[in-house]
Amino acid sequence: MAMSDRLLKAWYEGHPALTLLRPLECLYRRVVQRKRARFVAGEGDIYQSPVPVVVVGNITVGGTGKTPLILWLIEHCRRSGLRVGVVSRGYGAKPPQLPWRVEADQSAAVAGDEPLLIVQRSGVALMIDPDRSRAVKALLASDNLDLILSDDGLQHYRLARDLELVLIDAARGLGNRRCLPAGPLREPVERLQSVDALLYNGATTDREDGFAFRLLPTTLVNLHSGEHQPVDHFPMDQQVHAVAGIGNPQRFFNTLETLHWRPIPHAFADHAPYSAEVLNFTPSLPLVMTEKDAVKCRAFARPDWWYLAVDAVPSPAFVAWFDTQLMRLLPDRLLP
Repeated sequence: MAMSDRLLKAWYEGHPALTLLRPLECLYRRVVQRKRARFVAGEGDIYQSPVPVVVVGNITVGGTGKTPLILWLIEHCRRSGLRVGVVSRGYGAKPPQLPWRVEADQSAAVAGDEPLLIVQRSGVALMIDPDRSRAVKALLASDNLDLILSDDGLQHYRLARDLELVLIDAARGLGNRRCLPAGPLREPVERLQSVDALLYNGATTDREDGFAFRLLPTTLVNLHSGEHQPVDHFPMDQQVHAVAGIGNPQRFFNTLETLHWRPIPHAFADHAPYSAEVLNFTPSLPLVMTEKDAVKCRAFARPDWWYLAVDAVPSPAFVAWFDTQLMRLLPDRLLP
């Protein structure tokens, strides 16, 4: 088991050695709390966008379903007639310059896997830059937009925001509720009291403190041919190689089991690079991966490689709440 996997297991299942990291946690907490306090006080170089900015983020390390929710938000806003753009850090991307506009025909090495997935799925105007304020400025200089969605960036306090949506894994929760490196939190748990909405990925019903949303498997897509098949394409008990290089690979493996397949799990680090050799598994079986992994594998895909597309399905209560927020933020664009 890799060191990162052992640490993740300790954060969520407990380990006495984590007490040795408490002094580092205290230092980390002081740094992030000072950063937050400066932002609340309006100190420093904070960019206020001329159009509303909605941040979709989390306070935990690891995947919570941000990309599917971003895709849902894009389409939901478009149905209301809004022109939407997205900014992202572009983790792992190596573009020729920054900020960089992501196009569907670029490689994941240049654009980053998550930004490329979002653009290929939605065609949205998307700019990557670790300095998200600079990304917003570049996007607004090239596109006439009504709303900006920030993919992650909850802790990027140089960018002012009008709405903060925080995603939490309903099954794993906040682990031991401690900050890095003694726990999985990027900010103290008290930070959740100041956000606009919590969304629990995997919850079946809304909670007192937040909304439920699910990730629904919708389609199997062949990487080699582009063929689309329903999720019951494979017979029950079909054994498949399952590849996931995401923040929480086990969620993907569990999803395949709910489809009544028998996955042989192959977990990789989040944003991991791939090659045909790395994915050469035995025995010879169909290979199913996440859509995020697929954007890095199409160039060398084999005929029996597939990715499972998933869609976010937020609760009706969240949809109603979000529509109310859009009316508040954009009253001139969304007349009753």
